[in-house]
Amino acid sequence: MILLTSLALLTSGCTDDDDRAGQTADPPPSAGTVAPDPGPVHVHGLGINPKDGALLIASHTGLYRAQGAQRPRRVGAYQDTMAFEVIGPDHFLGSGHPDVRADLPAYLGLIESRDGGRTWKPRSLQGKMDFHLLKVVGRRVYGYGSDFETGAERLLASADGGRTWAPRRVPEPLISLALDPDDSRHLVASGHESLHVSRNGGRSWRRLPGAPGLLAWSASGQLFSVDEEGVVAVRAMGGKTWQATGTVSGAAAAFERAPGGQLLVALHDGTIKQSANGGVTWRIRSRP
Repeated sequence: MILLTSLALLTSGCTDDDDRAGQTADPPPSAGTVAPDPGPVHVHGLGINPKDGALLIASHTGLYRAQGAQRPRRVGAYQDTMAFEVIGPDHFLGSGHPDVRADLPAYLGLIESRDGGRTWKPRSLQGKMDFHLLKVVGRRVYGYGSDFETGAERLLASADGGRTWAPRRVPEPLISLALDPDDSRHLVASGHESLHVSRNGGRSWRRLPGAPGLLAWSASGQLFSVDEEGVVAVRAMGGKTWQATGTVSGAAAAFERAPGGQLLVALHDGTIKQSANGGVTWRIRSRP
């Protein structure tokens, strides 16, 4: 069994004590000072904006945008965006912790941007949940993260776009979640020890063969995984085995599908790579 010590970092950009105190580990410069932008530190999520094809990088130090070969540039405030999903042109969902200068609760709940990430508004659970994982298909949303009052990790499901929620049980703490693009009740989750599959919206689970890792479900029905050594594997729809395809040459911090059958991976140093052939080869899309 592969030990996923480094992958455990994926679900916690800050400690629970810091979160509940409304603090982050890397606060922005105070008013009146000049300091270089730290860039995307500890990448949590990735996406492509359908509006212009720009790469979006959600990180501990904020949301960044990279067009073409340019270096990532900040979009909006120093918001710790722990979970991130692109759901339309300039239309995103997220979660995490606010810029320390903002008068907001430490846990943002589910937040929404309709202007490419420049501004965000609460959609639900403000002050109550810090989602580390978000997956969306249509109106169905799944969020996994920390409850403010108890500190416990919870999986919640919504059938109305994230406005109301119902609890779901998970077989173990999760490091990744993938959602079938053709069936919003079909989920695969990775814990620290095993993979698990649900076909009823997370109401029940069974073990799935394979090693734990970060997951990405392509539009073609293939389920991809990258383990802590950076090895990429694929499992075809209905298949029972995983086939190694290639390596990202480093430990992955975030893994996501992209339009046109592409895959995106963030390394822990902030480098973003992209593959057009199912993880066989990778090219650098963005450097920190």
